[in-house]
Amino acid sequence: MTVTGTTPGSIPAPPGTEKPAPPPARRAAPRLYALDGLRLIAALMVAAYHYGGRGGEVSQAWGTSPAQQFPSLHGWFAYGCLGVQIFFVISGFVICMSGWGRPLRSFFASRASRLLPSYWVAIVLVTAVFALPVVIYRTVSPSDALLNLTMLQQPLGAHRVLGVCWTLWAEVRFYALFALFVVVPGASRHRVLLFCAVWTMAAALADASNEPLLTLVLMPEYAPFFIGGIGLYLVHRDRRDVTAWGVVAVGWLVGQHYAVAGLWHAPNPAFFSYRSASVIVAIVTLGFAAVTVIALGWARWANWRLLTVAGALTYPFYLVHEHLGWVAIGFLHRTVGLPSSVTFAGTIGAMLLLAWLLNRYVEEWATPRLRRALSRQPGAALPGDGQRP
Repeated sequence: MTVTGTTPGSIPAPPGTEKPAPPPARRAAPRLYALDGLRLIAALMVAAYHYGGRGGEVSQAWGTSPAQQFPSLHGWFAYGCLGVQIFFVISGFVICMSGWGRPLRSFFASRASRLLPSYWVAIVLVTAVFALPVVIYRTVSPSDALLNLTMLQQPLGAHRVLGVCWTLWAEVRFYALFALFVVVPGASRHRVLLFCAVWTMAAALADASNEPLLTLVLMPEYAPFFIGGIGLYLVHRDRRDVTAWGVVAVGWLVGQHYAVAGLWHAPNPAFFSYRSASVIVAIVTLGFAAVTVIALGWARWANWRLLTVAGALTYPFYLVHEHLGWVAIGFLHRTVGLPSSVTFAGTIGAMLLLAWLLNRYVEEWATPRLRRALSRQPGAALPGDGQRP
């Protein structure tokens, strides 16, 4: 046998004892630019709901109810809350894609480094702004503000600094379930399908049992959207996978049921607005359809780099837009005197600018550093940590 590549003085390994080749590096999946754009659309839907589609604190910002500020649009803005369900479908797709073939440490590092830096800064920023004497909104206690840094404020019964953080709590529970039952044993088509089937059935049973702990863990109201997104990732891998299409169909069917049950009510003049069951179903269907188009590769033509920017701005925008948006609305509309439509657009623009600053000066700096720190094996040396003689 001829041995090549040995250095002088090296001894060739005997036949049959060669070291196995290392596994190939995990290749990054091609970027789905259209998914970035869909993320921002969902975030803008939620912002429209918070600024013009509901009552409550935002009425203080406007000085009157948004129904008076937007007499012909407030009813449509009220459907913007369904952007959350679209987010959950996207999340199911993305988490299955990012967790496939990735060890638990890497998966955890990826999720934590993506969520935490901007979240921590948003908590501090909103707390600081609400503490200003000129701001009319009440801040949470220092103890609750500190607890909010853990993302565990809801199960522990503390007041929320960010109104939208309830959706992050749903995301964290989804990550935990997916990590425990898919990432730890190793992702495969069979295991992912089994996870989807068991979660769907368990969530339905949890709803029927009316057991709070099971409902907390299994999230019957939101599970079908995550599960539908997972099914769409399997379709993305193999569009001929009939079982994966079945997962998507069940996710859509159950998801629209929960969306209608949670958002529809009989017409009542005492309510802020009326949401039609047909429109709710249509929006849920459009959300699933949009992710389906992307999963099948039919939106590859939308490969503009601007969509990458849109995707980068979505998360920080989502974090800060509601509470700081109230402050911006009050300043632009009541102090400066801008019309409602200009105030609405200006507030969206201001929150996008703030999101860009958070992405540029927080996420781009902190995310890779936190990911490296969390990915490092215990006892591994950091760069430049060589021992002195």
